[in-house]
Amino acid sequence: MSPFPYRLVATDLDGTLLRADESVSDRTRDALAAVTAAGAAHIVVTGRAVPWTRHILDDLGYEGIAVCGQGAQVYHAGEHRLLTSLTLDRQLAGLALSKIEAEVGPLALAASRDGLEGEVLIGPGYRAQEGPLPYVPYEDPAEVWSAPLTKLYIQHPTLTDDELTRAARETVGGLVDIVLAGPGIVEILPLGLSKATGLSLAARRLGVKGAETIAFGDMPNDIPMFGWAAHGVAMGNAHAELRAVSDEVTTSNEEDGIAVVLERLLSV
Repeated sequence: MSPFPYRLVATDLDGTLLRADESVSDRTRDALAAVTAAGAAHIVVTGRAVPWTRHILDDLGYEGIAVCGQGAQVYHAGEHRLLTSLTLDRQLAGLALSKIEAEVGPLALAASRDGLEGEVLIGPGYRAQEGPLPYVPYEDPAEVWSAPLTKLYIQHPTLTDDELTRAARETVGGLVDIVLAGPGIVEILPLGLSKATGLSLAARRLGVKGAETIAFGDMPNDIPMFGWAAHGVAMGNAHAELRAVSDEVTTSNEEDGIAVVLERLLSV
């Protein structure tokens, strides 16, 4: 086996490592296993909070460190415990939400609570994605603010995801961060938080630097991770903003895009 040129492989989950049915192909599993056998580490870096990520990591037999919640949570999968967790200032988040609504009109809201068992609360009118991920509907807005949060999710009845992201960022960019993480998923995060933040913390624990890292992603929230890593690979299904800053574009998540790149690098 040829030596692998990177010490760390960082992969997003949705639209990247996972196929549409939330599975990971055998080919991609084999490629990641070959990479780790060659001495590199694999870190999952996802916008999902730990409760929405843990079952996937368990299915993969993943026992290392994962970065969850857009970088807010560094999670040890093998020990099922949080190593770090950063929460969203609820007063600032409430102010940001008010300012955005004053600019674009009423928003549908969801919220992710902090912790290993943190619930995702879904408010009236919020279009939750179908699938196995659990959430708790709420009617009283006070419930959102009653416990520590990692993030808020916002949706607008007529604006596109890109339009809402742009308008929110222009309105409250100095208070919080706004990221587009997936279809229908525009998030309000602590100012300065990104996947790069969490990945750098996790990599430091492994003694690995950005210059030794290859990263895979598909959405604009992966842009900071690409900026931190030596080599950023956008999936064939990636958002145009991420493709524009990537070092290369591979095939889609449905076409084993991660494996295509890893196999090539292993054969050099």
